[in-house]
Amino acid sequence: MLRSRLSEALKDAVLAKDRRSSSTIRLILAAVKDRDITLRGNGGGDAISDDDILGLLQTMVRQRHESIELFEKGRRKDLADRERAEIEVVFRFMPEQMDDDAIASATKQVVEELEATGLKDMGRVMGALKSKYTGQMDFGKASGVAKELLV
Repeated sequence: MLRSRLSEALKDAVLAKDRRSSSTIRLILAAVKDRDITLRGNGGGDAISDDDILGLLQTMVRQRHESIELFEKGRRKDLADRERAEIEVVFRFMPEQMDDDAIASATKQVVEELEATGLKDMGRVMGALKSKYTGQMDFGKASGVAKELLV
């Protein structure tokens, strides 16, 4: 479903002559295709799932945030603005992002469900969060909340 949304959005962006959207969507589709090829090579099937695509999109957003930080340190506002525009395009295909309070609440709930008691349970907590909230949550923030709860 997400794959077809991306393809339709690419067609619309090309017809509208929206260069930023079309180039960003092409980058997304290329990354998806690369993952498909890797999966096929490992004997895992023909195509990655929508959850895997959401994880890929989340990674793309994180990479762009890191790039923005570096571009701003290097006083390259033009490149930082381009990365911000790409983030906006990527967000079109992601579910609504959880705010800090929702992240804290969800993390606390998972810790309680798993009866996690210490940092040794951190992997289980993060795995459960990733399986439930792929594409919706900033896992860097969730990791910080989980660490506070488990210490």
